[in-house]
Amino acid sequence: MGPATYFPYMTWPGYTQTVVIRTSLPDPLRLMPSVRQVLRELDAHVPAYRVQTMAQAVSRSLWRQRFQSEVLGVFAILALLLAAVGMYGVISYAVAQRSRELSVRIALGATRGHVMSLIVGQGTRLAAIGVVIGLAGALSLTRVLRQLLYSVSPTDPFTFVVVPLALASIAIFASWVPARRAVRVDPVDAMRGE
Repeated sequence: MGPATYFPYMTWPGYTQTVVIRTSLPDPLRLMPSVRQVLRELDAHVPAYRVQTMAQAVSRSLWRQRFQSEVLGVFAILALLLAAVGMYGVISYAVAQRSRELSVRIALGATRGHVMSLIVGQGTRLAAIGVVIGLAGALSLTRVLRQLLYSVSPTDPFTFVVVPLALASIAIFASWVPARRAVRVDPVDAMRGE
């Protein structure tokens, strides 16, 4: 709401009037029969319409902000899915390109656990770099996002902890799946395939 000025009704008559009633009743709409009766006594030709509670009025006034937050939420989920698929694809491609090298390592005595930790470690390092860059970018955009947020701080600690942990978990899982596939391949078959 912007600034407002109140004028006596007789100086600026309008076609509609708004009546606001404060009550301690849990259901304010139970007062409506009494309010309608008082209005009929004052003027029988004045209808009471658009009767609503303050919660309903506030809810209607915030529809645009709610819509924006829902759209941003959908885009955030899509971005998370796209990031997960992208990380999986890149790491899977990198593991496929290195299958001969990994087979040679296993043939020379490297344990499958060592190869798994090598691949997952590389994926985790890339994810950590991405999370640090993403956090820096998010912190730099907090002034812009401040206008779109309602009852939430733009530097919400919960969000700045949970989202990076979720992305790191997805990155670890996205690198674990191709690593697991790579260590299951027989080294002799992988070298023959080249």
